Amino acid sequence: MITKNSYADLQTKSQDLAKSSIEINDSNNYECVNLQHIRVSFQENKEILKDITCTIQSGTFISLIGRSGCGKTTLLKVISNLIKPDCGTIKVTQHQAIGFQDARLIPWLPVWQNVIFGMEGNKSNLKTIAQNALKDMQLNDCESKWPSELSGGQAQRVSLARALVHNPELLLLDEPFGALDALTRLDMQDLLDNLKQKHGWTVIMVTHDISEAVRLSDRILMMKNGVIAKEWNIDRTKLDSQKRPENHTIIEDELRLALQ
Repeated sequence: MITKNSYADLQTKSQDLAKSSIEINDSNNYECVNLQHIRVSFQENKEILKDITCTIQSGTFISLIGRSGCGKTTLLKVISNLIKPDCGTIKVTQHQAIGFQDARLIPWLPVWQNVIFGMEGNKSNLKTIAQNALKDMQLNDCESKWPSELSGGQAQRVSLARALVHNPELLLLDEPFGALDALTRLDMQDLLDNLKQKHGWTVIMVTHDISEAVRLSDRILMMKNGVIAKEWNIDRTKLDSQKRPENHTIIEDELRLALQ
């Protein structure tokens, strides 16, 4: 949840992002993200990211996996310009949204106002935009509720609705479903997958859930000690059309073995 102190921080961060020194990709460029030789250190002699070079194609779903402290969330924040690297170059689309495990809803605003937070325009038009986004999230009856009245799954749906209204090309997610129960988590995975297909998003998601990564991703990047140690490309069309759960299990077992 957001406090009134952090509310001001949010506004400041929004202004900082607008002044970002990150080079913005043309929207027609097939590469949504291009990272070259990215290094990040938080303390002297404590390098978190070590010479990361990576390109991500538009319209793909990327999962970042790895043990805690390997640099996954730091890399996500570098891409979103929440952290500036010590060196290296970043080219990224400007049309992006970011979501966290905590939905970070503003407790003193009703749901529909949370959805259009930061947007400017006619109040009636903005409310219609929020209502349409909430309808996409199957939350038609929640627009006037307060965040405290929502379940964990509903709060994450509101968070996705907030991303949807900004028409992002790139969606960055940090353990978005980590706090949800198993059934709600599966429902949210299906919803995210459907929205990604419908809107053509590029998605980069940090997750500790191997099954989730295999279920959703076109490409999985495994991080170890601040580097991308290994990657897997997944033919989602072939994997899904065969409808053979054992194929998912084979990939999951390989990933778990690599993480040991």
